[in-house]
Amino acid sequence: MVVVAVLAGVLLGGAVPASAHAVLTGSDPREGTVLKSAPERVTVSFNESVELAEDSVRVLDPDNRPVTAGDPEHADGKADTARVPLTSGLKEGTYTVSWRVLSADSHAVSGAFTFSVGAPSQTRAQAAAQPAVDPTVNILYGIGRYVAYAGLALLIGIAVFTLACWPGATTARVVRGPILAGWWALTGSTVALLLVRGPYASGDGPLKAFDPQLLRSTVDSRPGIALLVRLALLLLVALLLRRGRPERGADRRTAGAGAVLAVALAITWAAAEHASAGIQVPVAMVSSVLHLLAMGVWLGGLAALLTALYRAPADDPLPPAAVARFSRLALTSVAVLAATGLYQSWRGLGSWEALTTGYGRTLLIKIAAVLLMLLAASSSRRWTERLLHVPAEVPELVTVGGGDQNPPRDPAPGPASGPDTGGPGPEAHRRGLRRSVLAEVLIAVAVLVATTVLTGSQPGRAASETAAEPMVAGQPNVSLTLIPFDTGTPAGRGTVQITLEPGLVGRNVVQAVVYAADGPLVAVPELRLTFTLTGQRVGPLDADLVDQGGYWGSDSLDLPLPGTWTMRATVRVSDIDQVTVSKTVKITA
Repeated sequence: MVVVAVLAGVLLGGAVPASAHAVLTGSDPREGTVLKSAPERVTVSFNESVELAEDSVRVLDPDNRPVTAGDPEHADGKADTARVPLTSGLKEGTYTVSWRVLSADSHAVSGAFTFSVGAPSQTRAQAAAQPAVDPTVNILYGIGRYVAYAGLALLIGIAVFTLACWPGATTARVVRGPILAGWWALTGSTVALLLVRGPYASGDGPLKAFDPQLLRSTVDSRPGIALLVRLALLLLVALLLRRGRPERGADRRTAGAGAVLAVALAITWAAAEHASAGIQVPVAMVSSVLHLLAMGVWLGGLAALLTALYRAPADDPLPPAAVARFSRLALTSVAVLAATGLYQSWRGLGSWEALTTGYGRTLLIKIAAVLLMLLAASSSRRWTERLLHVPAEVPELVTVGGGDQNPPRDPAPGPASGPDTGGPGPEAHRRGLRRSVLAEVLIAVAVLVATTVLTGSQPGRAASETAAEPMVAGQPNVSLTLIPFDTGTPAGRGTVQITLEPGLVGRNVVQAVVYAADGPLVAVPELRLTFTLTGQRVGPLDADLVDQGGYWGSDSLDLPLPGTWTMRATVRVSDIDQVTVSKTVKITA
């Protein structure tokens, strides 16, 4: 039952809950519309608060020239909007709006759309949505986050293993190197993230990492404050590590202080990541902290166990009882991961359909890794049980140097057989345990990679919201669909952009434009569009598109039922080249 719960939690949850990332919910002018007169400003709306920069909203005319007349600002003081004024005298044609903002969960998001004045132009601005983050900066930021997770796991897991599973001066000496490596990894990655955060937020390249203005902006932001607090906590951890030197041991006050610092470190993640935005923030924050702590106890404890198995001295080796205690502790951690993962599943994805998103596919990859890790853990438990049942005459020690140092004396019959019974002896069990724990650690590295990717990806719930019909307050719904096509010829590739207004049951206005593969709007001799509701056996209904001189339109389409309709667009680009492509669109009542 525990394994089933873990898999269910992992299937739909990440190491950190993901339910935020700003999603564009509407714009004025609306995407794909044709206006009779030029607007005075452009406004974009999001599903959560966003931070704006100087170039958060750019508007380019058909000749690819900027036509903004000032810096973006929040419309009417609403933190979930961005508005930019436009210059006067805008000419007829298609305009491109490119936006880039920081969402409330500290992640950068970007996008682009077009609208037209008078009529769509034969050529449109070539500026599409730019990457939200410079590729090099994005890689550096991802590496920093991964190293930070690994450092946190080592710090927490090794400390808990030392205090709860195998306390004593020997343990402190054996794991001192790995725990210091964890501290340096977390400290170094935190400093690096502080430097890279500025270019990440501004969209600049890595050379801007030491720009004083960006550094100032970083330390004034919520993610920057969280990183500074993390550094301060790490200084306290360093003092605690120095105080808890092996020869001094670790008292209860040291353990209590360590627990407080571990929780505080986990909060620095929750306060600046996905858990801090979206729905049910207080619950999500608690869930995130527990998830991180459980992750650290399990994965970091595995690193401590592996180190002790290979580096424990022959005169004071790791006892099987310590392995058994860690096994029980790991099982508790897995239960916490399952419980928090089940909650995060609902918050992060929202629906099973979201498993088809990039976020969902990454989760599916993580499923395989966690399943393998659980299988390896099951193998480790079996080897541990065999060691625990070694007969009393056989020393109950997990050594590295082999069985010759402590030869068995007249072993009594028992589950762990010796040479007299012809079965494997204790040393064989030790080797098996080392191999299974090593496998767990190697798979844990893959789990951390998937975790880092998940925390930087757009959540499935947000991706689903992006795919939903955008809405502008006080205006009808508008459904926008892009259908790529390819007739098999060099000039026969492109995209059909179809707009349904209002995208509801009943009469709809249809506008369709065709863009070439390299961006510009193109005229085609024929464009036909039909709608079919397969489940209800309705259709195909012809939209009866008419060439309006630059775009195809119709105001007579009547969709009688709600559901997921299939749109089939037949595009003819020449006398002999045509292709039929399809895509689904959701029509609501």
